[in-house]
Amino acid sequence: MKIQIINGPNLNLLGVREKSIYGDSSFENYFTTLRERYANHDLHYFQSNKEGELIDKLHEIGFEFDGIILNAGAYTHTSIAIADAIAAITTPVVEVHLSNVYKRETFRHKSMLAANCKGVIAGFGMDSYRLALENLTNA
Repeated sequence: MKIQIINGPNLNLLGVREKSIYGDSSFENYFTTLRERYANHDLHYFQSNKEGELIDKLHEIGFEFDGIILNAGAYTHTSIAIADAIAAITTPVVEVHLSNVYKRETFRHKSMLAANCKGVIAGFGMDSYRLALENLTNA
């Protein structure tokens, strides 16, 4: 299976920023672990702080990959454009969040993307990605 993980704004700072919320490991380190554990799958990773680049990536791979795991960061709560991009593609998307967004500020309780996603996984730290991957590969 061909799976794309897409991380949005500020997720390039994992392991450095707000460790009490996001942990002390970089995503690149975690991605290496995922690739080793799921060596029989073709895993790809992309990160951008720019909304348009995230949309371009969804368009680029959204008709040929088997699944997308998307952590859109703060764009989750604001981006109708990303929601529209998810609705426009055929590849299933699972929305993930490291933190439990419902234990945080109320503006984080609403996802603009969720209605267009296969599902949402939140609050399990980096393991949220593995749980999404398990769902996509066992579907």
